[in-house]
Amino acid sequence: MRKFFNKLWRIITAPFRLIWIIITSPFKAWKKAKAFLNEEPEEHSLIDTAASTIQSSEARASLFDHIEVLRKHLFRALLALIITVSISFIFTQGVIDYLSQPVGGINALRSIDPTESISVFMRVALMSGTILALPYVAFEVWYFLAPGLKPRSKKFGIIGIPLSAILFTSGVAFTYYIMLPAALPFLLNFMGIQAELRPSSYFGFILNVMFWIGVSFEFPLVIYVLSSVGFVKPEVLKSQWRLAIVIIAIVAAAITPTIDPVNMGLVMLPMMLLYFISIGLSYIAYNSREKNI
Repeated sequence: MRKFFNKLWRIITAPFRLIWIIITSPFKAWKKAKAFLNEEPEEHSLIDTAASTIQSSEARASLFDHIEVLRKHLFRALLALIITVSISFIFTQGVIDYLSQPVGGINALRSIDPTESISVFMRVALMSGTILALPYVAFEVWYFLAPGLKPRSKKFGIIGIPLSAILFTSGVAFTYYIMLPAALPFLLNFMGIQAELRPSSYFGFILNVMFWIGVSFEFPLVIYVLSSVGFVKPEVLKSQWRLAIVIIAIVAAAITPTIDPVNMGLVMLPMMLLYFISIGLSYIAYNSREKNI
């Protein structure tokens, strides 16, 4: 009889227990995440770690455990990439139509290969799915490295993931709304010859340019991270600004789809601005690091 009443009581209280679990789960998750972010790593030098790994069977077993953990992180990242690429098939046609607007829409493109349209569709789907998966892939990389990082580095890493996505998106938007409208008329009417665009060449061209300029917009964040760990000093960045401008000009010439100085200048100006912003961020990161040492 007692078992019957216990079972009946559990059935009656099940909805309330479920509500309680739903209410308390965010607080438990927050508490667990806070403890993880504030956990101090073990202090071991790289040489000591390598020596102990070679000499100790327990250390070698620990190394294999880390490899197994890395495998799980990579598997989840790959699974996320498969999911985002699959989802991107739903809106790929809309992305293609949107990206083709600078040349007058999809009807302005001429395909001469029966499989060209399919390959372009797959390429755009893969690129858009990869971009969607990048924040989660970055999170998996951070989650794998986080146990060996100090609390300050952990917190900055988790904040840096959405910041990197915002910076990359800003670079892509700059390419699409500012650079391409200025570059395409020059390219399509050079020497008075009207170009007939193929889907593969057009989308390969704009995806390549948008990707690399998006990557270049990550530069301030990279400099901040390197300065926060003491790898880059702001004084060096400040003193070498002339050399940096020369390097930026070379990179801009490689990225710019045209050979005229106007479009090259459109790429150089934001990159130079990002460099000087990086110097300021480097001072902030380096000074903050010196105070915490």
